Order: sequence, then structure tokens, then C-alpha cells
Amino acid sequence: MLNEVTVTRYITPLREGGSLPGLVEGDDHGAYVIKFAGAGQGRKTLVAEVVCGELARRLGFRVPRLVTLALDPVLGLGEPEQQVQDLLRGSGGTDLGMDFLSGALGFDPLGFRASPAEAGRIVWFDALVGNVDRSWRNPNLLVHRGDLWLIDHGATMIWHHNWPGADASAARPYDASEHALARFAPDVAGAAAELAPLVTEDLLAEVTAEIPDVWLTGEPGFTDPDALRRAYARPLLARAATVHERVTGIEERP
Repeated sequence: MLNEVTVTRYITPLREGGSLPGLVEGDDHGAYVIKFAGAGQGRKTLVAEVVCGELARRLGFRVPRLVTLALDPVLGLGEPEQQVQDLLRGSGGTDLGMDFLSGALGFDPLGFRASPAEAGRIVWFDALVGNVDRSWRNPNLLVHRGDLWLIDHGATMIWHHNWPGADASAARPYDASEHALARFAPDVAGAAAELAPLVTEDLLAEVTAEIPDVWLTGEPGFTDPDALRRAYARPLLARAATVHERVTGIEERP
């Protein structure tokens, strides 16, 4: 399971995210970006962050360390902004945190280059998890000490919003025409040869074990959190072997 940190101070909202994440301090004196369980997108966004973030880490991508954040809603009492106050009061309990990368800059495809190999690995991963939120408009990539870091995976695995169709989603194509890295001639086939064999049933079981039970309980159609964990793993396992064949939108680009 992810390490648990207790929030001791709410510092400031981060207005780049649609769900109004915030910057907080933990009892370990670390600074974290907090994603709230009580935000409009709900706990499935947090599950997606964990599954995709921890899978990406195990596949060799740079992803900020994830933790669970124990939040006391009383921290919201002194906040002057009503929206922030409501989020803090509505998110008591277990929230998600990620290490704050001090000094990191948002990725600009006009000012930073990626090799075809690196671009291919990221496009392949986004195709695997169905990431619809890594476009040139909103790259959700950071440049930290010269390296690319992946962030914000809440808009992935859209099949978990419709479980009856989840297994069939393994065959869904992925349109990469507006991907933030499409201009760098991504070597998706090379990435698939490297990464697809690593996505195994055991690896996915390890990844989904990181999801806190509290975000999985009460899901209609599932008897317990472990049954839901297996449901998250199945489409990813089925998709990994051949998803590179269904990536579209890159071959048309000069």
C-alpha cells in the first residue's frame, strides 16, 4: 500500500487543475500536491491516478511519488475562499498526494524536444491507459532538472465509468493526433516491443494492490475491493499486447 502521510497544513490552491488541487504540508515535513476525494470527479479519479501512476513507475517512467494523505476537515475552517473550504470539509479521511517537484516547469512542445524513443514510450503508455488528457493544449508533463515527468492521470481508463463494457474496451483505438508529443515522431512500435512484455498479471496485481480499500468499497456489481482490483487489471492486460497497432493520428503527420 502507499505510504500514509497526515496533512498538517493547507498552503495554497493550485488553479491549473480543474478539480482545484492544493499544495499541503505533511507530518513528514514534505510538500505534496493533494487531490481531493471530495472533488467533483470523485474517488475514481484518485483510483486512476494510483493505477496509472504506479504502473508508469514500474515501467520506468518518471512519476512523482504517490502517498495517501490523511486529512482532518477542520483544516478548512480558517480558509477564506468558500470553494477551498468546501473541498477541505468534504474530503476528510483519505486523499491522494504526490510529491511537489519544486522548480519544475510545465512542458512546452515548442521549447522542449523529446527523442522519438521517449515520445514513443509515453504515447504507448497513454494509449494503454486511454489517456485523453495529454494534448498539446494541456500536456500534463513537467520538465524537472531537464527530464520529463508524467503527472495527472485522472482522465484515464474511461471504462471504469461503465463496467459492463470494460472488457470490450481493450480493443478501443487511440487517437494520438493531438498528443503533446506527436510532433516528435514517436516510435510507438519500439516502445511496444520494450514495454508490452512487462505488463503481466503479476505486475498489475502489484499495482492495483496500492489502491486503498476505502476508494473501492461500495462499487455496484462487485462483492469486495479485490474483485474490483481484478476488474481494473483485466482491460490493461488485454490491451497491452496489441494497443500499438491501434494508435492512429501519428502516421499522417509529416
